[in-house]
Amino acid sequence: MALEAFYLPAAAGQRFCLLHRPDAQVPRRGAVVYVHPFAEEMNKSRRMAALQARALAAAGHAVLQIDLHGCGDSSGDFGEASWESWLDDVQMAYTWLQQRSGGDLWLWGLRTGCLLASETAARIGRPSNLLLWQPVLSGKQFLQQFLRLKLAGEMLGGDSKGVMDRLRAQLAQGESVEVAGYLLSPGLANGLERAELLPAAQLARIEWIELSAKPDGSLSPLAGARLETWRAAGLDARGRVVNGPAFWQTAEIAECPALLAASMLAMAAVAHA
Repeated sequence: MALEAFYLPAAAGQRFCLLHRPDAQVPRRGAVVYVHPFAEEMNKSRRMAALQARALAAAGHAVLQIDLHGCGDSSGDFGEASWESWLDDVQMAYTWLQQRSGGDLWLWGLRTGCLLASETAARIGRPSNLLLWQPVLSGKQFLQQFLRLKLAGEMLGGDSKGVMDRLRAQLAQGESVEVAGYLLSPGLANGLERAELLPAAQLARIEWIELSAKPDGSLSPLAGARLETWRAAGLDARGRVVNGPAFWQTAEIAECPALLAASMLAMAAVAHA
């Protein structure tokens, strides 16, 4: 397995990428683009993303990790990013990898990365697969939870009255707001608020994996209902649960070997089929 670091030219600067190439003697299985989650969740998840990318490459997949606009080592600041610029980045990464790889093409998202992956799949208009790790179903709900981090900070300072209304008013007036050390632009907030996990009809396969702190955990009711709706619409969608920590939000960097193994099994099943 070879690892290559490089920058892709983009509309606003350049995007940092890591490409995990399979060993030359390993049969090629396909290509995967990883779409990272939002803000601090991205940093907490780097270890798990790296472990999964290496495992996929060892099994014959070319894996491209991209830092979206204003994130990681890519150009710009977080406060300059918009939902549209992130969608452009994911589509650019997908197109770049598709032109250089064969076999099944996957968009692998974590948390809000699942929203970006599913919307990109709809824009691409060609058969692809989704690997969804603990997907966020509603961008509107996620944004509300993110803004509450500001409310929690104000409460500690004893001045929480009207915080949520003030943040909403600032965004509506075209002003950016600071939340948990991140400057959130109206363009990013508005796009996230409109985002819903609605996969395109041309998707070949959807693999949905959730984590549970319980060894015998089950899919959340919302996940079960959404998957049932998709299957009724003719989509090939499967869900499963693995036991492990919510590594994207733990205080210390955490690993979940069961999630890595479940992802490999899910994708191998598609390749075999």
